[in-house]
Amino acid sequence: MADSHPIRIKGNWDIGYALDFHIISSDFMGYNELDHPIFETQRSKLGELLYRFKYNSDKTVLDEILRITLSFNKFRNIDVIIPVPPSKRSRSFQPVIEIAESLGKACNIPVLPKAVQKIKSTPELKNVLTFEERSKILENAFKITNTSIRNKRILLFDDIYRSGATLNAVANVLYKKGNVSKVKVLVLTKTKRR
Repeated sequence: MADSHPIRIKGNWDIGYALDFHIISSDFMGYNELDHPIFETQRSKLGELLYRFKYNSDKTVLDEILRITLSFNKFRNIDVIIPVPPSKRSRSFQPVIEIAESLGKACNIPVLPKAVQKIKSTPELKNVLTFEERSKILENAFKITNTSIRNKRILLFDDIYRSGATLNAVANVLYKKGNVSKVKVLVLTKTKRR
């Protein structure tokens, strides 16, 4: 089985890819004793590694995530890696930032995790169904905090692509307020087969 299956993702950036789908299949199995639905879920290799890293805090999988990410060799001429600002700031560690910093170290590219900051509190987006609704919620949610990115070629990095609304909002502020020259997007996994 291949380690990744890159998927082109489109948005207001120059070029973007997800390295694989997050979930291969998910079958409804019934309900538990609290009447919550139960699913049997099969994730892609990268989806499983990301799930373990992000939700189980299993840092032993970071090297394998990094190896798979580095094997994707589409992006050249990157000046700075900017991870998407975390949606849950209360998390004990920030998976997107940790992976981005490891990627930057391996490629000798600076990582600026605070170049873009979320300045507006928003509801959890995974429960918001449409791209339009998500985009409306994210209006004016981000600001540039580092002017050294001006005229730079940015790799905007995230872990999971759902609708692209967050990436669009961050890319928009990078172009309009950060005056960057290019935004390329790389995400580890994509949630749906659309």
